[in-house]
Amino acid sequence: MRTFLRASPLRYYYHLIKGRVAGAPQSDESVILSRLVGDSPKTFLEFGFHPTEYNCIGLRDFQGLVVDGDAQTVRLAKALLPNRIEARQSFINLDNIKSLGSHFPKLGVLSVDVDGNDYWFLKALLPVRPAVIVAEYNASFGLNPITVPYDPSFDRKAKHESGWYHGASITALTSLCRTHGYKLVAVSAAGGNAFFLPQDSAVADLDPVTAYRESSLRNQWSNTTAKDQWERIKHMPFVDAP
Repeated sequence: MRTFLRASPLRYYYHLIKGRVAGAPQSDESVILSRLVGDSPKTFLEFGFHPTEYNCIGLRDFQGLVVDGDAQTVRLAKALLPNRIEARQSFINLDNIKSLGSHFPKLGVLSVDVDGNDYWFLKALLPVRPAVIVAEYNASFGLNPITVPYDPSFDRKAKHESGWYHGASITALTSLCRTHGYKLVAVSAAGGNAFFLPQDSAVADLDPVTAYRESSLRNQWSNTTAKDQWERIKHMPFVDAP
């Protein structure tokens, strides 16, 4: 039933009404971003979004490009989002993501939350040198420094029935960002999103081991813990992050 409703026109009109009343991130991402953006370029690029719940929703004076592979999500975004934000449908891969990454001459905020190749897409986009990075980490992986192997047609539901096998751990993302001159500076209250700034930023860096939080939303929906989730997927193939 839930799958049917998500694919039905009822979902479209529900979110259309919801978006016109109010929209928000899923946790405190907007609060964190408002603290971190400072005098960064007023542009953002967000991969993986919903027009009533996305990380950069609070950046009201920024120009933005939001990208998602779902046609209904993009259709809804075009009906809801202001003209300063372009919504584009694209199933991204390593062949097209670099052209999307150069959409703005200077990028203020990069947000990556695609429930799949997040690590590999972030790695490809780091040379763009965004001022602020928001990247979803998979709390089900715990502190294991791992990511899923790259697959251009990645579908987390097809990979594992739980939907918990995707993306990368917080330790893997922190290691990747560190090698490109960024440091971990914040984690969302609900767990799941990590924030990075350039190493020369005055904001203090965090240790991913102590900053890690389980995903409260995933735990609540599934009535499990991150440890339970890991037990279900630990047999799947992984790539160790350097």
